[in-house]
Amino acid sequence: MADEIQTEERQRGAKVLRNVVPYLWPHGEAGVKLRVVSALAVLVLAKLVAVATPLFYKQAVDALAGDAPDAATILGLGAIGLTVAYGGARLLNILFQQLRDVIFARVSQGALRKLALRTFRHIHALSLRYHLTRKTGALSRIMERGVKGVSFLLRFLLFSIGPLLLELIMVCGVLVVLFDWRFLAVLVVTIALYVWFTFAITEWRVRIRREMNEQDNEANQRAVDSLLNFETVKYFGADRREADRYDSAMAGYEVAALKTAYSLALINLGQGVIINAGLVAVMVMAAMGVASGDFTVGDFVMVNAYMIQIIMPLNFLGTVYREIRQSLVDMGEMFDLLEQPAEVVDKPGAPNLNCVRGEVVLDDIHFGYEPERPILKGVSITVPAGRSLAIVGPTGSGKSTIGRLLFRFYDVDAGALRIDGQDVRDVTQHSLHCAIGVVPQDTVLFNDSIYYNIAYGDPQATREQVEAAARAAEIHDFVLGLPKGYETQVGERGLKLSGGEKQRVGIARTILKNPRILLLDEATSALDTRTEQDIQASLAAMGRGRTVLMIAHRLSTVVDADQIVVLDSGEVVERGSHAELLAQGGRYASMWDTQRSSRDADAVA
Repeated sequence: MADEIQTEERQRGAKVLRNVVPYLWPHGEAGVKLRVVSALAVLVLAKLVAVATPLFYKQAVDALAGDAPDAATILGLGAIGLTVAYGGARLLNILFQQLRDVIFARVSQGALRKLALRTFRHIHALSLRYHLTRKTGALSRIMERGVKGVSFLLRFLLFSIGPLLLELIMVCGVLVVLFDWRFLAVLVVTIALYVWFTFAITEWRVRIRREMNEQDNEANQRAVDSLLNFETVKYFGADRREADRYDSAMAGYEVAALKTAYSLALINLGQGVIINAGLVAVMVMAAMGVASGDFTVGDFVMVNAYMIQIIMPLNFLGTVYREIRQSLVDMGEMFDLLEQPAEVVDKPGAPNLNCVRGEVVLDDIHFGYEPERPILKGVSITVPAGRSLAIVGPTGSGKSTIGRLLFRFYDVDAGALRIDGQDVRDVTQHSLHCAIGVVPQDTVLFNDSIYYNIAYGDPQATREQVEAAARAAEIHDFVLGLPKGYETQVGERGLKLSGGEKQRVGIARTILKNPRILLLDEATSALDTRTEQDIQASLAAMGRGRTVLMIAHRLSTVVDADQIVVLDSGEVVERGSHAELLAQGGRYASMWDTQRSSRDADAVA
């Protein structure tokens, strides 16, 4: 079972690498490819200099010891000159490494930017159904860790593992040429044992790290949920409860973190034993050679320099391998997200919606979020251009579902939804969204200025147009009364504004959008009666000359609609004007009497 899991992870890792390569070697971008080639060329130069550096060190030591006068004579440098040459070689190695990083920086950052943008766009392209079933906090962490994983992979796989292997091959060649096969054998055995031990322990630690990720996701999600529902937490005095839930998630993270710390100590100890055993063996062999006269003191020093040069990067091999494995896991989650198909997509070559009149037609609509639970059962509704229609009914009757279908958050199962005779499935989603303005029940504001939130309806609008929209929504004077005016910052949930003020901001940005079709989805149901009446007047003014579709629970907000449709259990049971429906004495009239009695009772109270 464990072998199957490892095989699957290796295949997954290979797949991730195949997905990353196009960002490093993009088709048709010769400049990027030239930078990659240049960086690799400089990398090879850096390693050539690094391997040659101990040779200067050896010659300097031999010159000082009087063992190699010929070398000093040939170079015309002497001991001091060789020492300077040794220092220059080390400096040149550092120079080439930094030059490599400078050349490759634009490639790596460009790849990160493209990948992050692709992921961000894809997340926005996914269906509402997907977002409703996923945790926002966990989703953002997948994206964040995935992009960071790409950065780490580029940095360490290309500039740590690759250069280490290249340098190791060169050093092995030097040992064979200048010494004998025994030195190479000890070095190879030492590195093989080191790599085997490191990878074996790291595989175990990767599983612990995955557990840490899961606990981290859980703790982060609980924190995000709690903070987004700050008011609810306060209403129920649940501060301690939320802290306990967060602490319980962090307790699981703590256990996994302790396992990681203990396993790190184990791997460091094991690596130290293997490396030092190999180092001592090679140095003993070199010392014996010096004692027998086969090697010089410079040879002894050079062997030590090569061993240290190889050991230093090997000390980080466990960390690098673990991080590469974790990066592959993180990137795998992100690429899985990128492979998540969008439920609602544009047809190839779909034209833009040509919305001139704004007539909306629902033709025998059938729809259900799950096949076994239908929501709409053959709904047919026509909203003439420039007229208003209200959809009312009990909770769960399918009112809000119609709004979601109109905006094409979902596609209908059967039937058709048309705007000016065009099926919404045949046009681009962007053009459809541009033609419809939505004022929801709860307007959510960005954590930015009031000006930004209003201008969100049309980023190209001038300040005069933004202020004109605010006046139309009757919020301009309120904004001017604030200390910072339109630059006043509002929180993610609009905590600094009342419900009515948030709705007016939402109305203002919808006015600025200037849509042909207006969808009011329970736009005033969360407001008190007086504020509702004020907002209702603003909505009525905004709806003039537009096709208006109102989804409402409070019947008092739809009495002026040109037509009212009553839904029940996903079917149209009544339709007509307010007066006509009251005269029928049916479902609408019953709902009206119930709500009027409730209002009268509230007034008496």
